[in-house]
Amino acid sequence: MNKRTKNYNFYGNFPFYTPGFKGGIILLLLFLAGALIGTIVASIIAAPFASSSPETVVEMVTVISYPIMFIPPMIYASLQSKRNSFFDMGYKLDSNNFGSLGPWKAALLATALVLTAGFIIDILGYIMPDMPDWLKNALQGLTGGNIWINFLCVSIFAPFFEEWLCRGMILRGLLNYKKEDGTNGIKPVWAIVISAAVFAVIHGNLWQAIPAFIIGLVMGLVYYKTGSLKLTMLMHFVNNTLALAMGQIDSLSDYEYWIEIMGPKWYWLAFAACAILTFLIIRKFLALPNKYPKGGCDILDPNQAIEEA
Repeated sequence: MNKRTKNYNFYGNFPFYTPGFKGGIILLLLFLAGALIGTIVASIIAAPFASSSPETVVEMVTVISYPIMFIPPMIYASLQSKRNSFFDMGYKLDSNNFGSLGPWKAALLATALVLTAGFIIDILGYIMPDMPDWLKNALQGLTGGNIWINFLCVSIFAPFFEEWLCRGMILRGLLNYKKEDGTNGIKPVWAIVISAAVFAVIHGNLWQAIPAFIIGLVMGLVYYKTGSLKLTMLMHFVNNTLALAMGQIDSLSDYEYWIEIMGPKWYWLAFAACAILTFLIIRKFLALPNKYPKGGCDILDPNQAIEEA
């Protein structure tokens, strides 16, 4: 048996675990358990500040509980990957199969894609029923409170942890898990849809879930074609940071949607331009050849030493 090289790369803890439907459900249940544990731990730590500084309590609970909720599924996935690494094929969570685009052009197009798609789906919030006040206040706290706390949670934690779960584990797993008949995975279109649905569900409310589902489809497509978790983390970062930045601009505090800011005429012109750009960029990614039958995730042989760059 080959001696395995010790790997300090975070992604290297999970490549040999490709969860199917059952495994995905287990990860989601562990995520929910982690959310409960995180809330309890954070509340205990923040309790001494409850009477003197309620805002500090909210910030502490958010910062502490958010990463904790992902620890149980990460531990489980890591243990499963170590067990499987002696007999199953592995699939890297983060590959660099950018084809003719190259990394910089792929990053530029992915950034433009999430911005144009985000602009398009903004209208959904405008036509949906009004958001409950409690939810509106909670979301405003994430974009209009302490800028550094919000940046850490919204722009760093969310892209890192949510992309690990929804694209790195769920989508990669559904594409490549070994079925009883010896074949691998499900059709890419369904894997992308299901992973986007998981992305929507973990947001916990309808007003965020619907946009998250559509953005999840876009990021799922990019991940399927390139295998690059860095690329979807960048897209997630750009999307969230734009929302955070707009929440800090006082002149926009009375507006919630682009159509209110721009007015109908200019909004619909911008909408048409964004729709065209979104279509063209998606075509660029769809035109990338698949390195493997199930997309761009590099394959690892269980007999080779694991030493990702």
